[in-house]
Amino acid sequence: MKMKFITESYLRNLYKKEPFTVYELGQGARLTPGGRQYLSDRGIKFLDSGVQKKKEDTKKLAEGPPEVKVDLKRLQFQSRMKSIEALFLLTCEELLGKDVDLAHSVVKIYKQHASINRAVKTHGSLENLPCTECEGIKESNFSSNLGDCFEITDFHMQLEKGREILTLHRLRCALQEMEPLMLELCESSKEEKEWYEDMMGKINQMINSLSQLIHLTVGGNKCLRKE
Repeated sequence: MKMKFITESYLRNLYKKEPFTVYELGQGARLTPGGRQYLSDRGIKFLDSGVQKKKEDTKKLAEGPPEVKVDLKRLQFQSRMKSIEALFLLTCEELLGKDVDLAHSVVKIYKQHASINRAVKTHGSLENLPCTECEGIKESNFSSNLGDCFEITDFHMQLEKGREILTLHRLRCALQEMEPLMLELCESSKEEKEWYEDMMGKINQMINSLSQLIHLTVGGNKCLRKE
């Protein structure tokens, strides 16, 4: 590339045509001593695009490749959903050898969870789980966070169906961990916030359905929901 020299005469004629306060030296061009002195005398700011580009390239090399932003909240949510899906299958497998009817009831709840997992990709809508009303759980609060009906302790593992009770409780606890994750994701757009709030209601339905199954497995007709 042929070097172009910017002289005092060239700058003077350029200034006469249209005064300027900043002069940018293009690539492949160089100021003569007289040209540099002319800019200095006039108080004109001098920019060398070639030098600036080198500085920027050097800075980029020092910084390394650009970081890829990862939505850790969403990734954690998706990983948790996948983990719970595996726990559902494990729970159903354990229950099949002990109580087939109970296992089938859990399979119905599992299908709802699998539907939520698929809906995450499209933000589609889902039907509600059917609500079997009892003294503590009604259609009006079925989608709410009602907590545990009663505390599961070492006493329950001594019951005839202690293994089944603990297995169901383990699954319920895993589902209860989803709410704080989903609340964090609700901080995004209004549409996403509404969608995640609706999905939280669906997960609460699953949790409350498991609470009813736990109560039935413990036995007794009296509602044990803690006040």
